[in-house]
Parts: sequence; structure tokens; C-alpha cells
Amino acid sequence: MTESQAPRIHRPPIVVLGVQQNDPPYRLVEIAGELAGKAHSVLDVIEIAREVGLDDVDLDDPDVVRWVGGDKFTWTSFWPPHRSHHEHRAKRARGAGSGDVD
Repeated sequence: MTESQAPRIHRPPIVVLGVQQNDPPYRLVEIAGELAGKAHSVLDVIEIAREVGLDDVDLDDPDVVRWVGGDKFTWTSFWPPHRSHHEHRAKRARGAGSGDVD
């Protein structure tokens, strides 16, 4: 197999990673494999791209942007953070006999 026949793996220049829990939530943005910034909205993604010289970015083009853990409309996590085993036990101990349900 020659190099021209080998399948190519294309990595879009912009990768927007999944939502990170914070107040407010955010998504990390990588450009050309390097961490470029923190975005709270699509406007932040566009601004980060402009800061590194990428103008007129088409956020819907999968050859340009890869959205991980959602799309350009996903800016909050789908699930609330999980409580640890210790938090569950502590809540049960506090609520014992009070009718609280976990």
C-alpha cells in the first residue's frame, strides 16, 4: 500500500471538549492540538479562534470543528454531579427517622 492509498485520519483544527462543571460551566478549546482557552459560549469559541488567526470559522463544518460531549448548543452538563459514597451515608445518617428519602 502506498502512502497515497493509506487512509488518512483528519483531525479538525479546532476541538471543543466536553462541558466542565463550574459556575458557570465551560468547555476547553484546543486549536491545532494545543489548549487555546476556556469557552462559556459559541461566541467565546469564535473569539479564541480569531485570537490565533482563524477568522470566519464555520462552527457547523466537521472538517473545521470537532465538538466532544455535545454540539455547539451544549453548554451545561446533562447530569448533576454524583455524590460520593460518603455523602450518601452522611445524608442517610442525618435523615434517619426523619422520613427523608435519598
